[in-house]
Amino acid sequence: MLNLRFLSMFDIRKMSGIMRSIFRIPVLAFAALLPAIAFAQQTLRYTDHEPLGNMRTKFIKETFFAALEKESNGRLKIADQWDSKVSAGYNALRTIGNGGNADMGIVVPEYSDKELPLHQLFKGFLVGPAGAKQVEFFRKVYAEIPEFKAELEKNNVVPVFFATGCPVAFFGIKPLTSLKDMGNDRWRTASFWHRDFLRNAGATPVTIPWGPGVFEALKAKTLDGLMVNIDSGYDLRVYEVAPHVLASRDLWLGHLYVLAMNAKVWAALPQEDREAFARAAATSYQSLGAVMDKSMEDMAKTLRSAGAQVRLLEPAEVRAFEASTHHRDVQEAWVKAREGQGLQSGPAVLARLQAILGEFVK
Repeated sequence: MLNLRFLSMFDIRKMSGIMRSIFRIPVLAFAALLPAIAFAQQTLRYTDHEPLGNMRTKFIKETFFAALEKESNGRLKIADQWDSKVSAGYNALRTIGNGGNADMGIVVPEYSDKELPLHQLFKGFLVGPAGAKQVEFFRKVYAEIPEFKAELEKNNVVPVFFATGCPVAFFGIKPLTSLKDMGNDRWRTASFWHRDFLRNAGATPVTIPWGPGVFEALKAKTLDGLMVNIDSGYDLRVYEVAPHVLASRDLWLGHLYVLAMNAKVWAALPQEDREAFARAAATSYQSLGAVMDKSMEDMAKTLRSAGAQVRLLEPAEVRAFEASTHHRDVQEAWVKAREGQGLQSGPAVLARLQAILGEFVK
């Protein structure tokens, strides 16, 4: 045992210095870890209901996610899951909002019409801007009409990127010289807006769940045609039984894909990582329009090479078809009905949306 009575002042000072050095070691070790802690990677779980491979999914992975990793200096990594492995499209809003199985993913407003009623207005327009103008349009809408972002936040999600699909095409089992040829034929569409549009244009709208059943109905000629985005028609190979195709880059689907993040996960991100998201989105938007245009051109070429007869509609034909659908009347009726159900902001939001769209579509 150490007898302190026999220690000189020098010895005591020496031991004191040793003890200070010993206790300083953990502090120095922690300090050495600070750079690693400051730049620690964070993995965000992403869910998508579509398989990886089409224009939208490839762009998100190869362009947006790549830009995000670059802008965050490698801090942010994405664990991406596709083809409804985590959540089907109809459950995505709830899945991301809960945050248990995914931190972010694609929300399709049409699949959550009760939770996102105002978002349904996008599909209430048959004609819209294409390419870069479409990207600019959606960014302007969310910047100037706060009700859209508020509607998402009410469901515990925050939008971090907006993606869209290819324009509308009409696949018919018999020759189509114009859209007037639909007559009283039976045409399938998923959107309640488009069902009204088709009915007003003289066709008979039919509802069939998306999948092989649509192909079989066209093959059996119990269905005369399909109104859908051109790439989905190709994916389902409907051109094999409905090879007569009319399309236009101006006939937009209004089918917005919101890449949303769980609100709590977003709030917990360091400011520098939230800024990395903003920079990655801005960088990706710069090339998205050109990618959309090229995808439409490539899809038309691919369909022709597969044996389909594809014709791109003239602007005058598009306008004539739009007029025949009486889309403004359909919009007003929908807003009035929803207003009666408690959606008081519907008329004002529709008016602002119409005004912004008017800036892009002359």
